[in-house]
Amino acid sequence: MLGRADRGHGPRAATMPSMLGRLRSAVIPESQRRTLDELTQDLDLRSGDRSKRSAFWTMLVLSGIIASAGVLADSTATVIGAMIIAPLSTPIMGIALGIVKQRRNGSVRFVLAGGALVIAIGALFSLLLPGTYDLLANSQISGRTSPGVLDAVAAMATGFAGSIALARRDVAAVLPGVAIAISLVPPLAVVGVCLGRGSLSLAVGALLLFLSNLVALVLTGVLVFAVLGYGTVLNPRTAASPRRAYIGLTVLLVAVVVPLVANTLAALAIATWQNRATQDAQSWLEAVPTATVTGVDFNGYAMVINVQTPGGLPDLAPLLARLDRDLPAGITVTVQTTLGQRIDVGTTD
Repeated sequence: MLGRADRGHGPRAATMPSMLGRLRSAVIPESQRRTLDELTQDLDLRSGDRSKRSAFWTMLVLSGIIASAGVLADSTATVIGAMIIAPLSTPIMGIALGIVKQRRNGSVRFVLAGGALVIAIGALFSLLLPGTYDLLANSQISGRTSPGVLDAVAAMATGFAGSIALARRDVAAVLPGVAIAISLVPPLAVVGVCLGRGSLSLAVGALLLFLSNLVALVLTGVLVFAVLGYGTVLNPRTAASPRRAYIGLTVLLVAVVVPLVANTLAALAIATWQNRATQDAQSWLEAVPTATVTGVDFNGYAMVINVQTPGGLPDLAPLLARLDRDLPAGITVTVQTTLGQRIDVGTTD
């Protein structure tokens, strides 16, 4: 019979390393794998001369300006241009490499200072807006202030693509596409614009998108770099304990995932209520053959039912009764017609 110490050396114990080895070879063949020194040279902004840091800050300022201008102009092409030149993913992936190597490399400070700089640029650009400017009417802003779980899933996939591209010599051409897929500088520009306009809730939503993308990049980078063995060449005597890094990353992950899930559930609930309200309003309008519902808008607990009608509307009491049955209590309902009428229906019970 095998003793307790002998059991750890059986076939099962050897399965995990062999599986990791096969996975490593399949994802990145040995002939295409970059060395740890090469990866460190790219991701550690403190390595090399000052020109690397000068290039980082110069391109970050320019990408912040382009992103802020593109956001305010509601120009997708301009925002994409800011994504391509934005260098913020370099120190973020540097955080992942530092965790795997168990050594501090200053990447956290570059990310914090760089993020604050882009937010400040966005806040300055907000001074150009007129007092009546509607932030949510801008698709570049509204699309970045309510992230959900799908945004995190896309960010995770992008993080895997980016970290693998960094580790392979032969797929560096995909990095511009990765830069476009992961949204880093534009959300920070939106944070600055919203803060400059005094809209704290929208700013928090855009900051949540940035943080979710940051966490996704770091987590996937740590996983890929660890599987590729970039942390195994260190001297254990000189390695710093990674416990604080993992604890901080876990706390940040929980802080990001909870609101993402909440936003996703809220979006699903609103979509369900809009569908029910549309069906109820359409049934209510059956007495007017040419009338139709063109849309249902939600803003907090206020619902606006947009109706296209050639004339008058039926009695509003049956509509409110239907909505009372299908919607939560406390929703204020208004009917907006194409004739310019805005009729308060009431509040659901």
